[in-house]
Amino acid sequence: MIDKELLSNTVADAIAGTDLYVVGISVSPNNEITVEIDSPTGVDIDTCADITRKIEAVFDRDVEDYQLEVGSAGITSDFKVRGQYEKNLGNDVEVLTRDGKKLHGVLTKVGDGSVTDTDVDFTVEIPVKVKEPGAKRPVIKQEAANLSSADCKYVRYDLKF
Repeated sequence: MIDKELLSNTVADAIAGTDLYVVGISVSPNNEITVEIDSPTGVDIDTCADITRKIEAVFDRDVEDYQLEVGSAGITSDFKVRGQYEKNLGNDVEVLTRDGKKLHGVLTKVGDGSVTDTDVDFTVEIPVKVKEPGAKRPVIKQEAANLSSADCKYVRYDLKF
């Protein structure tokens, strides 16, 4: 079985001194390793290949067979760590709360913490139709929704086609 702590330390060493951060590391019972990374400036294929080589230098395939995938958190992926929220400040996001409300708005604020924190407080500006007294038609106003990642099933970049 792959030592997940050694794997985490190896990835941490591989990204040390860069703006990269770990979004997630998983090891299945079949030794399928998935390393998900991100960065405020994006992640290119050469960076993923470099991290792959550093992991392969520590984990000998002759000793233990494994499948390795190193990649960036995709644009359609749910936000898992604070760094992803920071990266998407000012962008449209989709939020599904634990009570089943789906919100679409602009991510305007992210609480303090480390880029790898998984419990994140954030604010989304949501357009709301409001009918002013005496007005014939409703107008759209922005309403701030202060949320916590713990209260959400998912938060992700809102793709609009």
